[in-house]
Order: sequence, then C-alpha cells, then structure tokens
Amino acid sequence: MRSVLGIDAAWTTREPSGVALIADDGSGWRLVDVAASYAAFLQPPPATNPILRHRGSTPDAAAILEAACTKICTSVEVVAIDMPLAMTPIVGRRRADDLISAAYGSRHASTHTPSVTRPGKLSDELRIGFHSAGYPLAVSKPTGRALIEVYPHPALIELAAAERRLPYKISKIAKYWPDVASAVQRENLLEVWRQIISLLDNQIHGIAEALPLPHITARGYEMKAFEDCLDAIVCAWVGACVLDGHATTFGDEVAAIWVPDGIASYARG
Repeated sequence: MRSVLGIDAAWTTREPSGVALIADDGSGWRLVDVAASYAAFLQPPPATNPILRHRGSTPDAAAILEAACTKICTSVEVVAIDMPLAMTPIVGRRRADDLISAAYGSRHASTHTPSVTRPGKLSDELRIGFHSAGYPLAVSKPTGRALIEVYPHPALIELAAAERRLPYKISKIAKYWPDVASAVQRENLLEVWRQIISLLDNQIHGIAEALPLPHITARGYEMKAFEDCLDAIVCAWVGACVLDGHATTFGDEVAAIWVPDGIASYARG
C-alpha cells in the first residue's frame, strides 16, 4: 500500500488548512479522505461533509500522521505540503521561488515571496514536526518516507496542459471576470472547479464522488472550504507523481518545489 498526505497549509494559524489522503493498493490511486481543516481530518464532523465552517489551528504533525495511519491501516509514505519549506529558517525568497517564477512566471504562476513572518515560524515548526516523526524534507528523489514542498498553480497548469494559471481562487473571481455580474462570476468559477475535479478524478479514483461542487448560492466560507479541499487533493496528487517518478524539482540543496511532469507523459496506474 502506497499513500500520500496532501496539506494545503495556511501561512497563519488563524486560517484553516485543507488535508487530503490518497492511497494505492495496486489498483490505482484513490481518495481516502479529504477535509477542510486539521480538526476535521483528525475528528470528522457528524455530518461527514468536508465543506463546513472551519477555523485555523496549529498543526500537530504526529497527530495528523496517526489519524492518516488509522484511516489506511499503514504509515503514510509522502507528505506533500503547499507551503514554503527549507532546511534552514526562511527569511526571504529562495532559489526555488526564483526557478519556479522563471519557468512559470510567463504563465502567471510565479510564487509568493515568503518572509521571516509569513510563513516564518509556522514553516519551521511544520518541517521540524514532520522530521521528528520520520519525514525529512526531500529536495531530491526520496529514498524513504519524506516531506516535500509543492505548489498547486504550476501543478494544475501541467495537469490541464494549460497555457496559463487556472482561475480557480474564490477570492479573485472579480479580478478574473471583472465585466460580468457576480452570479456569472460564480458560474464561471464553478465551471473551472468542475474541470479540475474531472481532471483529478482521472488520476485519483473517488474525487468527484467525495467532493461535490457547492451550490452557486453557497456562502463564502463554504466556497473557500471547497477550494482548500481541492488544493489539498492537488498537493496529494503531486506527491503521487513524485512516488511514480513523474515529477521534477525546482530548487537547490536548501529548498525545492516539486512539480509534476506534463500530463501527456504518463497515465494513471
């Protein structure tokens, strides 16, 4: 059994972080669980709906790994996190950020600039926590259990064979489609989400069933929770690509961002 834990990690403890768990027992990757926060992943709400109101919290690597192990009855192989990570404390842009921006900047997928305050200490604590649990940060091909850094925007570009970054962030819909009514903006966003779900479902069984699209009238927090779940699944997919040998690193011996190879170069197992 191979398995990957994907985390769309918030850069502050005030915001929730999406978590997704996928596994492959030899019949292909499948979605085991997805939640819009650490708390929901550790103890799912009674409604078993990942799209509920969630609050931020400090991540507990050991508890998250234990919960994942309980769900799949074995240890996680790779933890893939959407957050700047490095062997040393982050104080500014890294070579990994510059290389991603050089490769994907023209496609509107440059990285944000990390700093000593964002994500700062939170990044260090995540890295140390997973390292202490047996998941060292991998800046080259992992030889065992590993923690890796991923970035959903270039990953989705490769997944969709897109010319530019996909317009799927709820907070930016007015910027994506400035000349249409808000209801149309939401319709457009839901269509992009539908396309992403379809593409991911071709790589990982069970995503479309587990993550139905929110209604067009859904509240803002429900839309954001869906987006966080979606990003967590993308993170997990990148981890699967690393295990399958279909991913490339952008960085150096201090920090590296993993990006899947072009989707045309492989098919789901």
